[in-house]
Amino acid sequence: MNVTPGATAGHGAASITLEGIRKRYPDGTEAVRELSLEVKAGELVVLIGPSGCGKSTVLRMINRLIEPTDGRILLGDDDVTRVDPVALRRRIGYVIQNVGLFPHQTVAANVATVPGLLRWPRQRTRDRVHELLELVGLDPGQFGHRYPHELSGGQRQRVGVARALAADPVVLLMDEPFSAVDPIVRTRLQEEFLRLQAEVRKTIVLVTHDLDEAVRLGDRIAVLSEGGRLEQYDAPAALLGSPASPFVREFVGADRGIRRLAVTPVTHEVLDPLPAGDTVDLPAVALGGSAYDALGALLTSSAEHAVVTEDGRPVGVLSRSRLLGLGASAD
Repeated sequence: MNVTPGATAGHGAASITLEGIRKRYPDGTEAVRELSLEVKAGELVVLIGPSGCGKSTVLRMINRLIEPTDGRILLGDDDVTRVDPVALRRRIGYVIQNVGLFPHQTVAANVATVPGLLRWPRQRTRDRVHELLELVGLDPGQFGHRYPHELSGGQRQRVGVARALAADPVVLLMDEPFSAVDPIVRTRLQEEFLRLQAEVRKTIVLVTHDLDEAVRLGDRIAVLSEGGRLEQYDAPAALLGSPASPFVREFVGADRGIRRLAVTPVTHEVLDPLPAGDTVDLPAVALGGSAYDALGALLTSSAEHAVVTEDGRPVGVLSRSRLLGLGASAD
């Protein structure tokens, strides 16, 4: 989910700054040794790494479900380690893998949980619930009075996102939010989430073990190794194209070139001039589309070049060799 140049953060979004945070348990285990990281307001950052690397611990330290041993965590200019943790959590939306909806409450009541704790007026709460259910693609009249057991896994996950957004939090934390549903539903949820983030532009930290999901959703990706060590923090295309260490190179895998094409747009810089002859038989791709889709069009047609169009007008051609070069790593 690449941020549009010049786009501004959504209402109430705040930056997150981790300054040398560490988590050491009484038995001597260091889940996170020392981690410094900055997430800009309105940005979606993905934490990824092997099991046991501390990514979920980092997420839970941000909202103080786990207390850091050392270091500072800032939301905007506020040090979260110095404020009341209950009040803090009401400013932070939290979405987990198995949703955690209250089974005895309706969908509407679940979404209204935090506004209720904040003692919002009833009409304001009803309006907010209606707005959010529509925002996540659930008709309020159809779903508001249902109970969680009457929903599919994907629908329950949508309700979980709506509940996390109910009080307009400054930050949204998501821990493996889509991993409990089947691959087809997962893809649809990711598409809906991209649409949702384009509207609300929250500051989001998302934990996943799925590199494809990280590449698809993240503005930036933080790759962690054991002990919460930050191996690389980069935009998806840069991460896939130039792994910063042998650990990252192995983690992103041998097929990282294909993944990189999926997050690399076709731009004017990679185009050759239009040829003098007729180009009507060449496949056409849109400027700004993914290099992966452009390569697919070339492979389907067996052509060596594709015509690139902008607003329906040809602006240049893109060669297969140039496309393959875009996917090649820099190491």
